[in-house]
Amino acid sequence: MPSYQLYSDDELFALLCNGDHGAYTEIYNRYSGLLYIHAYRRLKDRDEARDLIHELFTTLWVKRDQMTIKTALSSYLYKAVRNRIIDLVMRKKREIMYANSLDEDWESATGNTDHAVRQSDLHRLINKEIEALPEKMKIVFNLSRKGYLSHKEISDKLEISELTVRKQINNALKILKPKLSRFLMLIF
Repeated sequence: MPSYQLYSDDELFALLCNGDHGAYTEIYNRYSGLLYIHAYRRLKDRDEARDLIHELFTTLWVKRDQMTIKTALSSYLYKAVRNRIIDLVMRKKREIMYANSLDEDWESATGNTDHAVRQSDLHRLINKEIEALPEKMKIVFNLSRKGYLSHKEISDKLEISELTVRKQINNALKILKPKLSRFLMLIF
């Protein structure tokens, strides 16, 4: 059994590309802690930083046979973390802007009966689409969005990992967004 600690990053990456799980584990052991600290300093959220690093290494393993790196492995990993942080921050900003926009629209149209009817239709459709989700996904999504529980609270309550909670919510949103966006374009 080779001692992967003695291998250079280039050698480990070459082994990783050939499906060597030991090389993957060594890369993870070398860089996950440092990358986590880097992500945490930017995000100020332990769960998000941990999830970001886990997703990065999951992608590294899943796409190992498709990857080519033209820089040092450490540079590639740091850039990947940086890009994921930027994507996450931009996504959060868009969500906040969208939520604020909806709040403004709602406040400006409070007295409009037609708007109230459309809003009622939208709530009915949202609830219908949520009910159509797979059972476990629906439970996790409702605890998060209607029960206002954190990922940790849901994880503890349902005795599942926080990563599973995050994935279930993300999958629910991926299912709901296209369906609801079509409806929103029709009524608004």
